[in-house]
Amino acid sequence: MAATDASPLPPASPARSPLARAEHFVWLTARVLEQRLFAHHFRGQGADPVETALDAYRNEDGGYGHALEPGLRGPASRPRHAARALAVLDAVGRCGGQRVERVCRYLTSVSTADGALPAGEHTGRVAPGSLGDLLATAPVVGLLHRNEVWHAWLFRATDFCWEAVESTEATHPREVEAALAFLDSAPDRPRARAAADRLGRLVRVRRLAVLEPDGRHTRRALPGRVPAGRRLPHDYARTPRSLARAWFTDAEMARSLDALVAAQQEDGGWPLTDPLGTASADREARPAATLDALLTLRAHGRLVG
Repeated sequence: MAATDASPLPPASPARSPLARAEHFVWLTARVLEQRLFAHHFRGQGADPVETALDAYRNEDGGYGHALEPGLRGPASRPRHAARALAVLDAVGRCGGQRVERVCRYLTSVSTADGALPAGEHTGRVAPGSLGDLLATAPVVGLLHRNEVWHAWLFRATDFCWEAVESTEATHPREVEAALAFLDSAPDRPRARAAADRLGRLVRVRRLAVLEPDGRHTRRALPGRVPAGRRLPHDYARTPRSLARAWFTDAEMARSLDALVAAQQEDGGWPLTDPLGTASADREARPAATLDALLTLRAHGRLVG
């Protein structure tokens, strides 16, 4: 259970490794789900406890709710909760079977006429004329392709993602991240590489990545620490296998990862890249952001401990 006391946490010893300090933070602040995920990734725990914790958020319609995404309160199923649930199942190698079949049926029930997921936070069938949204659809489609899930919903949603990604001109970091989630797992690899090359050029031309981070970029939960609408290279290339890794030089990635290491806060956790707007939601989201930071550092061979 996450801590409810508003007083600050005692800082972990600075002499301890980044992983040990992060573990201290997770055990003191995280929900059961994030604690189980930490134990799975870094303490060798199996997938069953993670699935059990995730079940608490599942609804009868096959979707997920109950603030699985901390910024969305209430019990109702929402597409963003479903995306998060699929990401959890993917992380523990359980993204398949009847559980995912039920999620796909839920996604079908809330999709727009073009077969995609809608913008906004719909809790039921969308209104006629609603448009699909790349931010909502692409990460889900990417996860399903990565796990070789095939469902009728996926065919039209995949076509929607290709059209949206390949026609993107004026973009922003969240859209780039969503497009990458699709492209990194899309079955047509030559087409995905071509689309990613084009997207990477847009990122550099529009300066959507901070290529020379300094101390101002290490505590990004504070307003103004990172210029609006920008990310660091590791935010795009979460693993060396991502198509976004080719967008950046070795030196640029090294500086970015140095900044990520330096962003660990005194309590052992990492700040949010995009604060959610309320203090309670931000506190609840930080353990997941901390897990993301640890996994990114490990993927790039930079995790100590």
